[in-house]
Amino acid sequence: MGIQIYNTLTRDKEDFIPLEEGKVKMYVCGPTVYNYIHIGNARPAIVFDTVRRYLEYRGYDVRYISNFTDVDDKLIKAANELGVEVPAVAERFINAYFEDVNALGCKVADAHPRVTETMDLIISFISALIEKGFAYESGGDVYYRTREFSEYGKLSHQSIDELKVGARIQRGEKKQDALDFVLWKTAKAGEISWDSPWGKGRPGWHIECSAMAREYLGDTIDIHAGGQDLAFPHHENEIAQSEALTGKTFARYWMHNGYINIDNEKMSKSLGNFVTVHDIIKKHDPQVLRFFMLSVHYRNPINYSEELLENTKAAFERLKTSYQNLKHRMEASANLTNDNHEWLGKIDAIQEQFIQEMDDDFNTANAVSNLFELSKLANLYLMEKNTAEEVIQAFVNQFETLFEVLGLSLQSEELLDEEIEELIEKRNQARKDRDFRLADEIRDQLKDMNIIIEDTPQGIRWKRG
Repeated sequence: MGIQIYNTLTRDKEDFIPLEEGKVKMYVCGPTVYNYIHIGNARPAIVFDTVRRYLEYRGYDVRYISNFTDVDDKLIKAANELGVEVPAVAERFINAYFEDVNALGCKVADAHPRVTETMDLIISFISALIEKGFAYESGGDVYYRTREFSEYGKLSHQSIDELKVGARIQRGEKKQDALDFVLWKTAKAGEISWDSPWGKGRPGWHIECSAMAREYLGDTIDIHAGGQDLAFPHHENEIAQSEALTGKTFARYWMHNGYINIDNEKMSKSLGNFVTVHDIIKKHDPQVLRFFMLSVHYRNPINYSEELLENTKAAFERLKTSYQNLKHRMEASANLTNDNHEWLGKIDAIQEQFIQEMDDDFNTANAVSNLFELSKLANLYLMEKNTAEEVIQAFVNQFETLFEVLGLSLQSEELLDEEIEELIEKRNQARKDRDFRLADEIRDQLKDMNIIIEDTPQGIRWKRG
């Protein structure tokens, strides 16, 4: 059947057919870089990195763009509080963003455009909307005429009549209709600003992505993605701006990931449950956080807690242990050729099931279950008295392939330092000398150092607790 994507625009799963055969143009809304990213920002970064990886695995050439909003009210406020210029704040947290998402296993986008580097394009875009009658200047500000776009509300499935209820013109706004939204803001005294036909100012939030997506991907893109909170008004406004300008479909498939709750409450600064990736990965393996995110379907809400993350760590370690046991057994496996087809067939069947689950709207939750099936099968095989190198290699290859598709690492633990190596060697010698009391004492000492020793049929293994 091929890949199916749940399209927010149609509220249905649709066969994925890109505009150009074998190629995918994908745009993912990036963060506003005024602070470290929180786990709400991390979820779309992980989810849509995985979508990209899977599309590439399925043979597509993906052009992946994700922007930075590097000037807005939050950045200006942060710059004032820190006593620095806005570009310095943006640069600091863009660097921090890359550190965090790299740790989470996310690939770098083909381009990470910034608002401040796209200003001429944004101004040209706004000017063209004014010329077409979809925007107007008012006292140095520029607004979009929402009612002029007849399909406004089609993404969020709201009508103009529904939207106008509760719409208000705030103090200082100079718009003609409460539903109109800002494209260009007049600069306040002392604020960072750019010259424009309407005076000094800076762009509104929504226009940025329309201009950047068009510049890097063209008038029509295949997939536009982001968090559920962006569907309205941000993505709705992007559609209105872009389609009013070009007369073409802006994005063919809209993907939105679900919300994150913290200890069963919606994450919110006002509730004091705001958690940054920067802080989480000081205490936890960032790969565990990625695995945690992928263990739930991307459209479903996900609940974060320290307890759940610890449980995820234990499950992730079980998978890695299976893989490491396979690698360890490889050295002792013979080049047997008798009756391997049944095992090889079972390994291939898991891969086929993995593809089936991921083809169904990138269902990573079920795909992760396939990893556990692979682990269970590998553990059963390792109980065999005689194992074949061909089968062991097939297991290893399958682990590596499926983990790579999900952006997960099977990398073994870091090397022990000299002191711990000496203790393990002493314990090995004590066991050879049948001095089990000393061996147990050393085991306990290593445990106190957060090093857990495992005596397996394949030899001595260790891991950090």
